[in-house]
Amino acid sequence: MGHTVGEVARITGQTVRTLHHYDRIGLLVPAERTPTGYRLYSEADLDRLHRILTYRELGFPLERIGELLDDPDPRSHLARQHRLVNERIDHLRSVAHTLQKMMEAEHMGTSLTPEEQFEVFGDFDVNAHAEEARQRWGDCGNGGFAQSQGRTSSYTKQDWQRIKAEADEICRALAQAMNDGLPADSDTVTDLAEQHRAHISRHYYDCTPEIHRGLGQLYVDDERFTATIDAYGQGLSLYLREAFAANAARREG
Repeated sequence: MGHTVGEVARITGQTVRTLHHYDRIGLLVPAERTPTGYRLYSEADLDRLHRILTYRELGFPLERIGELLDDPDPRSHLARQHRLVNERIDHLRSVAHTLQKMMEAEHMGTSLTPEEQFEVFGDFDVNAHAEEARQRWGDCGNGGFAQSQGRTSSYTKQDWQRIKAEADEICRALAQAMNDGLPADSDTVTDLAEQHRAHISRHYYDCTPEIHRGLGQLYVDDERFTATIDAYGQGLSLYLREAFAANAARREG
C-alpha cells in the first residue's frame, strides 16, 4: 500500500498543493494511482522527495533539481552548485563580520558608513539604490536620492531590523514563487513585485514603476546586487527583472 498525498504532506510538512505541483511538472510523479485516480506514493517516491527538499534548502531552482535527480552523472551539476553555495557562505561570513562592526559602532555611539550599510542590508542600501537609479533612469521629478537620505538619516537600529525583516519576507515569497514555477508575469508574482515597490516607497524614496523596472535591470547588470538577490535563490535576480517589468507594464497600462 502506498502513501496518499495527504499522508505525504503530513509526513514531510509540505502542502498538498505543492505535491500536486511537483506531479504536474514531472518532478515527483507518484508510483501508482487508485482506480479512482488518487495518488499513491511509494517509499522510493518519499526518498526522491527527501532529496528534492534537500536541494531546495540549498537554494536550487526546481528545474535544476529535476536535472540533478534524473541525470545518471550529476557530479558536474553538483560541483557547480557546490561552488555557488561556498560563495554564498563567503558572503554570509562577510555580512557576519559587518554585523560585528555594527555592534561595535553601536556600543561606541557611532554610525555605520554607507558601504557598511550596503554590506548589512544588501540590495536595500538606500544610497546605492537611489543614486544608481537616478543616474541610470533619472529622478523622474521625485527627488528620490535626497528623499532617501532624509528618511534614513533618522532610522534607529530597531527601525533597520524591522525594515530588513519586511524586505526578507517579500524576497523569500518571490523566491518561493520562482521555485514553485509561477510565471514572472502572473498575477501572484506581480502582486509580490508591487509589494516590493511599495516597500521601497514606504521606507526610502518614491519608487515609480519606471524606476522599479530599472532596479530589476540593475539587479542583473550589477554583480553586487545579483549576489545579494541570488542569495535568496539562484536565478532570482533574472526572475525579478521580469516580474518588475511585468508589474510596471501593468501599473502603467
